[in-house]
Amino acid sequence: MGEVGIGMARPAGAGIVDADVHCTVPSAAALFPYLADHWVEQIRQSGFSGASENAYPPGIPTSARPGSAPGDGRPAGSDLDVLRTQVLDVDGVEAAILNCAYAVDTIRNPDAASAIASAVNDWQLAEWLEVEPRLHGSLVVPSQIPELAVAEIERLGDDPRFVQVFLPARSAVPYGRRDFHKVLAAAVERDLVVSLQYGGFPGNPPTAVGWPSYHIEEYVGMASVMQSQLMNLIAEGVFDAFGDLRVSLVEGGFTWLPSFLWRFDKDWKGLRREVPWVRRPPSEYVHDHVRLTTAPLDLDTHRPEAFATLFAQVGGADVLMYASDHPHLHADTGDDWTSMLPEDARAPVLGDNARAFYRLNR
Repeated sequence: MGEVGIGMARPAGAGIVDADVHCTVPSAAALFPYLADHWVEQIRQSGFSGASENAYPPGIPTSARPGSAPGDGRPAGSDLDVLRTQVLDVDGVEAAILNCAYAVDTIRNPDAASAIASAVNDWQLAEWLEVEPRLHGSLVVPSQIPELAVAEIERLGDDPRFVQVFLPARSAVPYGRRDFHKVLAAAVERDLVVSLQYGGFPGNPPTAVGWPSYHIEEYVGMASVMQSQLMNLIAEGVFDAFGDLRVSLVEGGFTWLPSFLWRFDKDWKGLRREVPWVRRPPSEYVHDHVRLTTAPLDLDTHRPEAFATLFAQVGGADVLMYASDHPHLHADTGDDWTSMLPEDARAPVLGDNARAFYRLNR
């Protein structure tokens, strides 16, 4: 994506839906209007400056595209006017899904985690969603404590300005486990998407073999985290238990999906006696219940023939949703890749899939 704009032709008959743009809480003080006096006092006395961990280190090139910081000391993604200039007002963007990756899961005091999550959501409502009707929000929840996550979904999940629940992809245990069924049930009851997104700081290593040495290992390895979460959701039978459950995988890539599903389908045929509640091939659950965002675009955009093959293998016209991932910049591929989409897939990928998945026309 370039510095300004998304540089693509608008699909005929439908506006673009950007399935992943971010808002960033600029400081702990920004949440004071949305916190009880008790917590304001606690924050001031303790020197708490905000969630300490950040999946998007400010000095890393992938964390902020040029011009995405407002220039007054606030971080990239903290200014609505910048988002409008770089995304919403360009090339007929009709709507965008707003995601706040505030690391509530790093706050170990459960009462504080719950209060901060509520404040972040009230901040999103007041300063983003009420001001810009093209934005649709994602609920931040204390995902490390399922009961408190349910309470926050019950508090705001019926507000139509929120369309999904934000869960960091890295978690202490996979989200298909029975501990989290109450969270999935609360989302389904309110017709909310459950969104697994890049990041998460549960305290355990981010790889299956322990702690890596470098940020790049965590960054590249997020695709394997997404695979583990998706595999667990299917193996635990949640899509049969919750027939209306919808799951989005955001910022985890998508080119891994064909080989992953081929292996999963094959082994399910031989091992399904272990999980008799998984009544269909895993690929069918993905087609019916799961969508993936196009950013990061982990493929070679200079080889149209390879793009066409992979797009067909993924089933892209059915499961992919366009995303700019503003303000993050994964690679300088630009958005000219959209010109390689098959003509009958342009409208679904650039808008229709997200519009239907998030019920934006209801």
